[in-house]
Amino acid sequence: MYAVLDIESTGGKYNEEGIMEIAIHKYDGHQVVDKFMSLVNPEREIQPFVTKLTGINNKMLRTAPKFHEVAKRIVEITDGAILVAHNAQFDYRILRTEFRRLGYDFQRKTLCTVDLSKKLLPEAESHSLGKLVRSLGIPMSDRHRANGDAIATLKLFKMLLDKDSSKSIVKEVIRKETEGELSPTQLDIVSDLPSETGVYYMHDKEGEIIFLGKTKNAKKRVNQHFTNVGQLARKLQKETKKVSFERTGSELVAILKEYQELRNNNPRHNSITKKKLFSHVINFHQNGTPHIEIEIVKNKFRKKQNLGFSGVVSAKNFLVKISEEFSICPSSLGLDVDCKHSQNGCAQMCNDIENAPVYNQKASSAFQKYSLLDKNIAILDKGREVGERSFILIKEGILKGFGYVELNHQINNIHILESIITPMTSDENTTFIVESYLRKNSRLKVLELTPTA
Repeated sequence: MYAVLDIESTGGKYNEEGIMEIAIHKYDGHQVVDKFMSLVNPEREIQPFVTKLTGINNKMLRTAPKFHEVAKRIVEITDGAILVAHNAQFDYRILRTEFRRLGYDFQRKTLCTVDLSKKLLPEAESHSLGKLVRSLGIPMSDRHRANGDAIATLKLFKMLLDKDSSKSIVKEVIRKETEGELSPTQLDIVSDLPSETGVYYMHDKEGEIIFLGKTKNAKKRVNQHFTNVGQLARKLQKETKKVSFERTGSELVAILKEYQELRNNNPRHNSITKKKLFSHVINFHQNGTPHIEIEIVKNKFRKKQNLGFSGVVSAKNFLVKISEEFSICPSSLGLDVDCKHSQNGCAQMCNDIENAPVYNQKASSAFQKYSLLDKNIAILDKGREVGERSFILIKEGILKGFGYVELNHQINNIHILESIITPMTSDENTTFIVESYLRKNSRLKVLELTPTA
């Protein structure tokens, strides 16, 4: 559990500042479950430069509650949570100072998004909140007001969690949470999980990931692990002390995250194959012949002009599909399917040299539609919440990563997309994953992008 906060202070001498505005968003890793925001009467004068920066003046705060009137609410909303702030050392010091004046020792564990962004976004020109979120295309309003800055920090923190492919943030949080404590029961673990699409991570008492997987229903899938019988199930039931979960909204993002993070984390109870995910390919080639030849072959090497398939049956089903979609004669594709042409001499008719230009155009169109080769596209899908969309960025046919956007101008700007993606390693398997998913899910929107110079 996280408490993402921002504090606006009066300014002044060290440890003599007062809180004049505070905003806290309690975030459970999936959604905001509670929030608190308020002006605070600091019982001291605001420095003029602070008024100019924030727009908050002494008159606005005369009727605001004093800190001792909101202190109980702050304790309650941050209880059991790790404080997250941009420059957390400052906010935490100011908060502890106010509580110390009341004779209360306020202590919480903290995470600083400045430190996290320096680690996960080292190429950023600036790590100040305003400049950083602007460069990442994160929408921001009410800059230098507590709630506006807290919301921006929350959105930045979500992005940093996405970019943390090694899961160092979550591992460290779990270590802190479980120090000297007994693990929750498996029933409690399952009850805390949402019935949503994403990737789940099963952790041991040290916070290390011992198993991970993609799912369309996290609650159901983890419950199966805890109720199944078998060697793997028994190990997971015995060793799992906590389960964390990352919503993706998109099933395709979940599949790609599972593939990438299995290799990044190498959980001890996952079986990680080093083989190719596809066993056959359909070649589209023209080796000195008038016609483009389309054939199914058992895969050894993935060439440029081909598409991967998990077996002969799925490859043949694809050929049937494109024969109907592009009006290509089944006989010329090697399919044992009745052709609409005359039964006598069908193969000769379809493969006649005079028909080669038309046939080649159809074959090329089929390949171009279902291949990622040399494409610059964004594949848009469901987001994690209302108003958000996920995207997968393909540049020059290579998977670059995934991310989330809220505004249309972000989607059309390849520079912004490249800056906010969680990078992914591209290989033959990721190409197969994306191409095969697109073949089965025509509902996804594919947006063509103009590459930057």
